[in-house]
Amino acid sequence: MSNSTQTSASNRIHALLDENSFVEVGGYVTARSTDFNMTARETPSDGVVTGYGTIGGCLVYVYSQDSAVFGGAVGEMHAKKITRLYAMAMKMGAPVIGLIDCAGLRLQEATDALNGFGEIYMSQTLASGVVPQIAAIFGTCGGGMAVSAAMADFTFMEGKSAKLFVNSPNAIQDNYTEKLNTASASFQSREAGLVDFIGEEDEIFENIRTLVTILPANSEDDMSYDECTDDLNRVCSDLANYVGDTKIALTQISDNHFFMETGKEYGSSMVTGFIRLNGITVGCVANRTESYDESGLKTMSCEAKLTGQGCEKAAEFVGFCDAFDIPLLTLVNVTGYESTTGSEKTIAKAAAKLTYAFANATVPKVTVVVGQALGSAYLTMNSKSIGADIVYAWPEAAIGMMDPVQAAKIMYADEIAKGEDGKTVMEEKAESYRALQSSALSAAKRGYVDDIIDASETRARVIAAFEMLFTKREDRPAKKHGTI
Repeated sequence: MSNSTQTSASNRIHALLDENSFVEVGGYVTARSTDFNMTARETPSDGVVTGYGTIGGCLVYVYSQDSAVFGGAVGEMHAKKITRLYAMAMKMGAPVIGLIDCAGLRLQEATDALNGFGEIYMSQTLASGVVPQIAAIFGTCGGGMAVSAAMADFTFMEGKSAKLFVNSPNAIQDNYTEKLNTASASFQSREAGLVDFIGEEDEIFENIRTLVTILPANSEDDMSYDECTDDLNRVCSDLANYVGDTKIALTQISDNHFFMETGKEYGSSMVTGFIRLNGITVGCVANRTESYDESGLKTMSCEAKLTGQGCEKAAEFVGFCDAFDIPLLTLVNVTGYESTTGSEKTIAKAAAKLTYAFANATVPKVTVVVGQALGSAYLTMNSKSIGADIVYAWPEAAIGMMDPVQAAKIMYADEIAKGEDGKTVMEEKAESYRALQSSALSAAKRGYVDDIIDASETRARVIAAFEMLFTKREDRPAKKHGTI
């Protein structure tokens, strides 16, 4: 019998995992520090329950912090239990899930606790790109533990009482919780982009279970395939209506309309998430200009522009998919970059990171131009020139350097000015430019688009493309790693 009791920490593990599958490891471990009369205090499991079990039959390793023991603060042995769990997960090639309720470092153990925290960071670094890492925050996630949560691949957060911060709101100059709660789930998801999913505790567990079942267990052994019960050639008759809300478009083409969005609140002009195509998990990146709720009401509208937040979110997502050999599908509808004083601080670097992420990825990559694809912003969105294996375009797509009307104004400025009806001249010149330089057909003639497909056929054509690309292998120049 272990030294841990049925605390909220252990209850969370049992609520998450398959029934009766959890096996605790290190249940007898307690703090070994003798400073500050520590030996007289009860420290069951040293404030963290660790072990392994299954989710949908898939092996996972889990640690769950117990706020009843020093507020869940990380001490020396607490940290060792987590690092040993990581070591086991790396050997077996299985995901690590952290259920976080932690006040930070345990002050009574000083440098021992500090060193332990560093060892957790090292374990997470070594595991990054080898096994998926998932963090779920249910109470406090403060100080150094916030850094640990940010190192996870996906972060969940309970929406009402959970707190995530490096510096608490009241410790920030000229701020306090009531003025701006920087530790709240809404701030960390919408403004910081650190949190992927927000919900009640049971909703978080359900989403984690879904995520685990669709992700590879590790970077080498992908057992996430599922039998497809949907028609591979299913016609999506109204798909052309969803150029604006590409989340709906992705849901339409996915097996049984499955879609799991990541980072929903952050950089909302860019959609990232997972779908299934012929039973295979596919990572998706798509531009979005509008959003609708389940009742059909429009909830968001924006320009077809790349933003710093959107590029940052997409670059991290593409990097994850490439690390775990998850194919990438990109839906393009972009006309340029966000044009504001604030965006100029970040957009160039963020767009560079996304361009690099797509170009550096060696997984199968398919792009569908569903709307406009103009200028270097299109190049960033997984164009043929930066390595897309297959590029399709819908018939009405526009692919070119810039908007035809703007191009006509520049190229034929004198003719427009001299003409009796400048507007008519401009429209004629714009249409001529569109046909010669900006249509899907003109791009296809130059080999920048592999085929022009009807929107309703997108599901069938994309599935066929990924099936063809299933055995793709691509060598790159020998180097330690890139620096962008």
